Amino acid sequence: MTDEEAAIRQLVETWMAASRRGDLETVLDLMTDDVVFMVPGKEPFGRQAFAAAFKGMGETKVDGASEIVELKVLGDWAYIRNRIDMSATPPGGKPVRRSGYTLTLLRKEADGRWRLARDANLLAG
Repeated sequence: MTDEEAAIRQLVETWMAASRRGDLETVLDLMTDDVVFMVPGKEPFGRQAFAAAFKGMGETKVDGASEIVELKVLGDWAYIRNRIDMSATPPGGKPVRRSGYTLTLLRKEADGRWRLARDANLLAG
């Protein structure tokens, strides 16, 4: 495994751990300013809409696992294909489980850090 691949794998682990903690600041630091998210049934959205949705989850507990199925570094860009299993449990409610694949493009920024730049999330209930 190259240093670049290890850094990308660490980014994914950090994202998952921060999501579990509800740590929006850390998650936002892992994405580019011009990030674009694509999810089924919605128009693509960026950083502000992501942050609003994250905050809108309130006390909902998120848990999950991510398995990188494919990772390829292409200069200052890379892609990963992930298999994700996750659950979101609202206070006093039942968990909502989703699983499926994501295709994520990452960009190595001027500070030398990899950040999520584009994400197509295909999780289904």
